[in-house]
Amino acid sequence: MTWKNHSVLMEFVFLAYPSHPELCVLSFLGVSLVYALVITGNVLIVVAIHTEARLHTPMYYFLGSLSGIELCYTAVVVPHIMANLLQSDKTITLLGCATQMIFFIGLGSADCFLLAVMAYDRYVAICHPLQYPLIMTLTLCVRLVVASVVIGLFLSLQLVVFIFCLPFCRTRGIQHFFCDVPPVMRLVCAKSHIHEQSVLVAATLAIAVPFFLIATSYGFIVTTVLKIHSAAGCHRAFSTCSSHLMVVLLQYGCCAFMYLRPNSSYNPNHDQFISLVYTLGTPLLNPLIYTLRNNEMKGAIGRVLTRNYLSHNN
Repeated sequence: MTWKNHSVLMEFVFLAYPSHPELCVLSFLGVSLVYALVITGNVLIVVAIHTEARLHTPMYYFLGSLSGIELCYTAVVVPHIMANLLQSDKTITLLGCATQMIFFIGLGSADCFLLAVMAYDRYVAICHPLQYPLIMTLTLCVRLVVASVVIGLFLSLQLVVFIFCLPFCRTRGIQHFFCDVPPVMRLVCAKSHIHEQSVLVAATLAIAVPFFLIATSYGFIVTTVLKIHSAAGCHRAFSTCSSHLMVVLLQYGCCAFMYLRPNSSYNPNHDQFISLVYTLGTPLLNPLIYTLRNNEMKGAIGRVLTRNYLSHNN
């Protein structure tokens, strides 16, 4: 039997959903509300950056790209979660599970690489301000964003192909809300140290390497800022980085907990909660962190909302 035929016949069942219909409806309403806020916040950032000429700079271009990736990232799994909450059949085919995992892991990895790119942008702006316009050109910015997405999807494809080429046990139940690496790996029969290390290597490339680049960039930034004698200059330099650092800590904290650890330490209840944090919580908090701590973004979003309100009334 070919993998294609096998993928059509084999299905997984998600076991993490509530069993009572009332809890499913309440969960659906909660997830719908959060998802609506995620879409609204990130779309406002993208529209504000696109329409405001003063925000046409590399820093805001990367921020808009981050919001765009997170819109796609949540769209891979959240609508499927919402549909499962309202239907009794909570199954997914093997091929559907693999496809969902490719894009979920790939776009999540692209998120991590893009945060590293944003740290590099701050490094150039603070450590080499005179050369900044010459280094961070529009062409380079586009290439860095495209490279983040391509590398993320490439690493994800390699990982998912490796996992789904392994033999699965007869047990079809996934202790999760969607297809993610740790719960799916629990269903693999041919468990070995090599398989576990292979997954760990892929996770390291997608998480630890970008984090190392971010840490290195901020090491140079801190060294440069400490040489600034003006208190106002130090405050301005750190304020441009604080929002990014908060997002990095939130994103990498959750990802490291989920993927940079042995498979034997997998705990379904803990991991289900953490997965909801980085699937819904992080895309929700990122727009809030960047807008609440950035007067330019707050002003731009306010003008977008005002224009929409006036055009609607007219």
